[in-house]
Amino acid sequence: MRLLLDESLPRRLRDHLPGHQVSTVVEAGWGGVKNGELLRLAGTEFDVFVTADRNLRHQQNLAALPIAVVVVVAASNELPVILPLVPDLMAAMSSLQPRSLVEVGA
Repeated sequence: MRLLLDESLPRRLRDHLPGHQVSTVVEAGWGGVKNGELLRLAGTEFDVFVTADRNLRHQQNLAALPIAVVVVVAASNELPVILPLVPDLMAAMSSLQPRSLVEVGA
């Protein structure tokens, strides 16, 4: 699966997502692009957008996008805090459908 990590998550998270092609927003050349445009762009090249932005559900019409979104809900976006959520993140991605949003974590 092709994953795009949002700027709100540590890029080193990619090392803990085996079996997936993982790029960051900055690596894709989309650093600083606003969420609506970013999701539209991501939908052309990626299967899943992974973010820590809890407001995304309320800001975007996800039903109109050809990409699934996983929101990582944690006390902070530091890697040691997020790592315990990786098994749930991997499990969520195994059953994702385009145009869906799943929250993983607390």
